[in-house]
Parts: sequence; C-alpha cells; structure tokens
Amino acid sequence: MFRSLDVGIDLGTANILVYVRGKGVVLKEPSVVAIDKHRNKILAVGDEAREMLGRAPGSIIAIRPLKEGVIANYTVTQKLLAYVIAKVAGKSLFFKPRVMTCVPIGITSVEKRAVMEATMQGGASKTYLIEEPLAAALGAGLDISVPRGNMVVDIGGGTTDIAVLSLGGIVVDASVRIGGDHFDESIARYVKKIHNVQIGERTAEEIKIKIGTVSVNGRKEELTVRGRDLVGGLPKTFTVCSEDCRLALEDSVASLVSAVKGVLERTPPELASDIVDNGMYLTGGGALLDGLAEIVEKETGITVHVADNPLDCVALGTGKALENLDKLHPGSFYSSSNLTE
Repeated sequence: MFRSLDVGIDLGTANILVYVRGKGVVLKEPSVVAIDKHRNKILAVGDEAREMLGRAPGSIIAIRPLKEGVIANYTVTQKLLAYVIAKVAGKSLFFKPRVMTCVPIGITSVEKRAVMEATMQGGASKTYLIEEPLAAALGAGLDISVPRGNMVVDIGGGTTDIAVLSLGGIVVDASVRIGGDHFDESIARYVKKIHNVQIGERTAEEIKIKIGTVSVNGRKEELTVRGRDLVGGLPKTFTVCSEDCRLALEDSVASLVSAVKGVLERTPPELASDIVDNGMYLTGGGALLDGLAEIVEKETGITVHVADNPLDCVALGTGKALENLDKLHPGSFYSSSNLTE
C-alpha cells in the first residue's frame, strides 16, 4: 500500500530547511527568491538567488519573502514553497505529501492561514502548522510529553521564540523580534558609525559568522572586508575585529536576555524547579554565536545547553511532530481542518 510522503518544513526568515521522513534534512537553502520585474518571472530560488543579493541589475530583484518569521509577500512565498516541495517530493498530481510547517509564537490566525494556504498551493495534500519552540524541542531530542518542564530558546533569522514546555504543549512563551538578521543589521550600523563605511548584509553576516562574539572573554580575531567609504564614495578595504562585534551586539543581547528572564519570571514554580535541574536549550542559528550561551547562563543562573545541530532542530522537529501527532497536545498544532478561528 502506498504511504503518503511526510515532509517537515522550517520556513525561516533567513533559511528554509526541509525534512523528509526516513531521509532526514534533505534541503537547506536561503529563503531568497530572484525575480525579473519586467516579465514578473522567478529566475532563481535559494543559493542561486542569494548570490544575486546586492549584485543584480535594476530589472532583477532578489528578495526575502518572509519578514520576522511571517509572510511579507504571499505570491513569492507560495512559489518558494512550490519549488522546495517539488524538489523533494516531485510534481505528482496524485501522490502529494503531507506537510508540517513551523511558525513563530504569537502570529495571528490570518498569518497562520496565509502560511497554510501557501503550503497547500505549493503542492501539499494536507498541511499542519506547529509553533517553532515546540518543533525545536522535539528536534533537540527533548521528551516534552511527560509532566516535566523543559525550556527552549530558538534564535532564528527574524525572531527569537522562548517557551517552557510540558505535557506536549507550551505553558509559558514569548517572542521577540531579535534574530540573526537583527544581529547583521546591528553590525552594519556599528561599522557605518565607527568606520564610516557602508557594508552590505552579506558582509555583515560574514563578519558575524567568522569573527563575531558577544563575550569579553570570547574570540579575539580580525577580518579584512570591503565596503563603500561614505566620505569619498569609493570602495574601501578595512579591518574589523571581534570587539567591534561585541559592542555592536551588546544591546540586542541585553534585550534577548531580558526576554528570557521575563519567561522565567512567569514560569510556575514546579516547572521552574525542573528547568533548574535540566537547564535550558538554545536552538537556531543564533545559538552558534560565540559567547551567547555563557552570557545567558551567567545572567539567569541556569545551565545552558546548545543543542546538537541547532540549525536543523526546527526542521527535524517538524518531521517528528508529523510522525507523532497523537502525542502532542491538541492545541499545540493546527491543521487545515481546525484552523477556523
């Protein structure tokens, strides 16, 4: 008997990851689409489109259709989903996959419906939504079905979702609009202010990944980069250091830590006791930022673990959730049949 293909999608602001049952994470590409404005035609998706960011002529725009975890451009998002679903499941009219897509905490029912409809239009037979920290916890290997508190901080490209989980559902949560893109913007602003040079988002991201730190005891490295001198207007080569990154990201990290503390303050005492015993888990690309786990641990007094493969956690979790729908709290996920609010 033919079994429908199960696909889990981490529809992130910065990257889109796809999990296929039995195969693991099979696709990992930037959430970027390149469009020819004159012909209204999609030219490239993913890595190929990302190469065009900041480098394309006026007639071609390379855009990210998701902003802060939600759909900013519905049509382009639908095309992006159609591309990845076709790439991993083919274009069969008869054997369409079941798809579980993750969404940030706190988005509206209208935004949830937009993601669900875009997924259906992209080629799914049935679609489900799950909130990111729940998927991240599953992907990190935590057993959230038992009456025991687990805390997850999922630092994505557009948002950071923080949640305390127990009995297959979310007990306390918060979402802040701080993530990898916000870190990149902070670095670009700081470079502009201190060095009087304008750099692009890809250069800012490169600085963050290669030499970035948020701790005074962290990396001590330098990187030579290029940008545009704001005085003369000409290209300029200059050097940035890890300390530049630390100073640039100081405010963002303080806001993130404050949000984590806010969730802990609202956590019921019994679950808070469990978290003290178990520690909290960092997932998402932001978890890889040098020194971040140490700062969160120092400020909260709670042991902080960085999950194995933090970038893949949400995608892995969406797949696990689809395989174990019966073990999840009914209110912790949405399907096309129950999203009627």
